[in-house]
Amino acid sequence: MTKEYYVYILASRRNGTLYIGVTNNLAKRVYEHKNDLVSGFTQKYKVHKLAYYESYNDVNEALVKEKRLKKWNRQWKIELIEKFNPEWRDLYDDIIK
Repeated sequence: MTKEYYVYILASRRNGTLYIGVTNNLAKRVYEHKNDLVSGFTQKYKVHKLAYYESYNDVNEALVKEKRLKKWNRQWKIELIEKFNPEWRDLYDDIIK
């Protein structure tokens, strides 16, 4: 069985504060952020909505993408989210089904 890794972007609200992370268990990690079980940035700035994610079979590819996204300017990140999720819906419910 192939392991999956996810690069994800959380948002506080539409065009709000953004957080980029990588994980091998997206549902669990987003749950932790939503419930402030992860102390730090997402807890401090209430960044709890899953706005974007993509999956990889190779952890190194996921880590490279995460680093690349973190270097992007804010407008590029917003455009990426809006292309994938134009309504800025919280995608958490979609991934736990």
